[in-house]
Amino acid sequence: MTKTIGVTYLEECQKGRDGMNIFVRSWRPEDSARGVVAIVHGFNSHSGYYQSVGEELATSGFAVYALDLRGRGKSDGERYFIRDIHEYTNDVTALVELAKSREPGLPVFVLGHSAGGVVSCIYTLEHQSEIAGLICESFAFQVYAPDFALAVLKGLSHIAPHAHVLRLPIKDFSRDPSVVGAMNNDPMVAHEVQPTSTVAAMVRADERLKQEFSLMKLPVLILHGSEDKVTKPQGSQFFFDNAGSADKTLKLYEGHYHDLLNDIGKDLVLGDLRGWLLARTARTTHA
Repeated sequence: MTKTIGVTYLEECQKGRDGMNIFVRSWRPEDSARGVVAIVHGFNSHSGYYQSVGEELATSGFAVYALDLRGRGKSDGERYFIRDIHEYTNDVTALVELAKSREPGLPVFVLGHSAGGVVSCIYTLEHQSEIAGLICESFAFQVYAPDFALAVLKGLSHIAPHAHVLRLPIKDFSRDPSVVGAMNNDPMVAHEVQPTSTVAAMVRADERLKQEFSLMKLPVLILHGSEDKVTKPQGSQFFFDNAGSADKTLKLYEGHYHDLLNDIGKDLVLGDLRGWLLARTARTTHA
């Protein structure tokens, strides 16, 4: 555990629902928190990329918990491999349960980036009574791949589930050269390639979401950069148009790349995120 001014930072391993070790980072305000943010990273990422976000939100009164999904970052598991999306959503369930045990009675918001947004959306649909809202950043609902190619990968996943087929271009994550350089030098993401089984699980999850967006009733904040070359802003627009939530907000950032919270102009995005959270915790806690 380490402390900076007003913030306590902790790294730990927690047992997932199936006994797997899941690595978790957390940032807490020294004073009492007003709400909780549970962060779910996407591909080519891990919880370490949310250090500045965790610190900033903690200084605004939020307890922040970020995990490394199984097979990624410092968590156990075959690298980048799952057979079913519920392996990831079970990790999120464990994260939220940990946060709730540490921060009893506080509203919990789940923030998912890219593929983590897909995971978070599936989790939220199945746990709407347990959390206060969902934030989807650079939602990987629509990607830059033809439908027929995704169908081929789904079929291939049954024949060669461990074949590595999808490498995301790191240069398209951020306009900040220091971020791209750090990713290229990070052994946990630099050579990351997704197996067919994992890609197929994500495709099946997206197919389900297309049919079930209308069932989403919680407050939703959707964030996307207009120049995202990894996931399509149109997917976030589709989510916004079809979500059943009475409280839903879509923000598109002109010129921004895929990783909004590690891109040039991230302070604008973080400010919008903080404002949205503060407004909804004020309603919930009557602060």
